[in-house]
Parts: sequence; structure tokens; C-alpha cells
Amino acid sequence: MNVTTSEKRSTVNPSAQNSELTQNSPTATVYNLPEKPLVTLEPSKSWVALNLRDLWHYRDLLYILTMRDVKVRYKQTILGAAWAIIQPLLTMLIFTFFFGQLAGLPSDGVPYPIFAFAGLLPWTFFSNAVTNSGNSLIGNSSLITKVYFPRMVIPMASVGAGLVDFAIAFVLLAILMVYYGVGFSINLLMLPVLVVITALLAIGVGMWMSALNVKYRDIRYALPFLIQLGLFASGIITPIPQNWRWLLIFNPIAGLIEGFRAACFGKPFDWLALGSAAVVTVLVLIYAAFSFRRMERSFADLV
Repeated sequence: MNVTTSEKRSTVNPSAQNSELTQNSPTATVYNLPEKPLVTLEPSKSWVALNLRDLWHYRDLLYILTMRDVKVRYKQTILGAAWAIIQPLLTMLIFTFFFGQLAGLPSDGVPYPIFAFAGLLPWTFFSNAVTNSGNSLIGNSSLITKVYFPRMVIPMASVGAGLVDFAIAFVLLAILMVYYGVGFSINLLMLPVLVVITALLAIGVGMWMSALNVKYRDIRYALPFLIQLGLFASGIITPIPQNWRWLLIFNPIAGLIEGFRAACFGKPFDWLALGSAAVVTVLVLIYAAFSFRRMERSFADLV
């Protein structure tokens, strides 16, 4: 017997069926996410685009790079961090022999060795910080071309590493002060302020030199020569004569060195020299920061 059954058959689209099965599957979840715009990170072309909040956000990176610079500097060395003391100590001995003993230059009423070392300590910190930060962008070219972060962090880390050396060498200065019978005075309370101003000046000059060094590689050869000239123009070898002290207005590091000695030896501060050094430091730092930001957009192509 033939039985004919009339049925209404529905045709199902295989792709729609698979989509429905996928949505109903207990092991699959379908998300309908809204489309988001593509974000492109580019250095600003504006002179006023200095984002301090961005620098604060990457403060951990600044600490990491600073500690890295300290470790790399003394890696595979026999004496290690003792080199932070040896460099100014040997320079002090040479200056004492030639300028203190042979030439008999004045030392502002204190023994010449400690006079020279008290001037060499901030100068060594400043000169090394500027030299290292001036070459820092070139030395970190692989990092600049691969990862986004504020490029200012790199020269700032070089200055931070110099602060570690400064702290180590300052211990020797304290020992020399005790050995030569130089008493500690309330003027020492000014030392942190002087160190901060010196560090900010080093950041400003080093940041500017590092940006110029990316575009003009002559900077790496000219910078050590300029640093060497600054050694003899900053009153490290002998006190600056009274009739020439007005030049301290144009040389902030010389005024800071004079202030550093006054803090250590209990001498009166030259507030005009310190005030002009602070003003010049602020101006240099501001100009260097905005110049750095203006040239930053070409770093990845030039390093």
C-alpha cells in the first residue's frame, strides 16, 4: 500500500544553520564588539606640548633605566663603584701637587686638597652627567625605535646614575673634612638645594645636547672639549678673584661650586651668584625641554 504524506519542508541555509549552532553551542561565545578607532602615537609638533603627567606615569621606567646605567657602568670592573671616588681623588692629588704645592695658589683659607675636592665633586657630577646624557639617545637607539615612552626619560636616567656616584664620593669628602679638622656648620642644610639645582642644570644641558647629537654627530666630539674648558672656567683650581666674580652670573655651574664650598666650609653664601644660577638653570631647563620635544619626532629616523 502506497501512503502519500504531504509535508511542508523548509530549506535551511547551511551558513545560517552553522551560525545558529555556533551561537547555541555551550562551548562557544559570540561577542559583537563595537569597532574602535585606530590610535596612532606620534610626538607632538607643538612647542607647548610638554606633558609632565606622561613623565610621572613613566617614573618606574626612569628608575629602571637609572639602575641599569649604574650596573652597566661598573660591569666587569675589578674596583666597581670605587671608580666614583678614584676619579675625583686622583684629580685632587694632581691639582694639589701642581697648583697647591708648586704654584702655591690660594685656597680660601682651607687646606688645598679639600678645597680642590669640594670643587671637583659637583663638577665631576655635572660633567659626567652632561657627557653621558649627551650620548644617551644614540646609545639607546634600539629602544627608541621599538618601544613608545617619553624620550626625555633616557637623558634623565643618565643624570640619575650620576647622582649615585655623587653620593658615594660625598662620603670621601666627609672623611676628608674630619681629617683636616673642618667643622660641620648649619650651612650644610643648603647642600640638598644645591645638588637639586646642579642636577636640573645637568638635565637641561644634557637633554639639549642629546637632541642635537642625534641630528649633528659633531656634538659627541665637541662636548668633551667644552667640558674640559669648563673645568678651568668654573673656579675649581683657585678661588675666583673679587673683581671677576660678576662673571658668575654667566656661568651657573661656577656659582653652584662656590655655593657648595660655602656650605661645606661654613663660609658666607654669594646669594647673587646662587640666585643667578637658579634663574639660568630654570631658563636652560625650559628651553631644553621644549627644544627636545620639537626635535623628538625625528629621533627614530636619525638614530
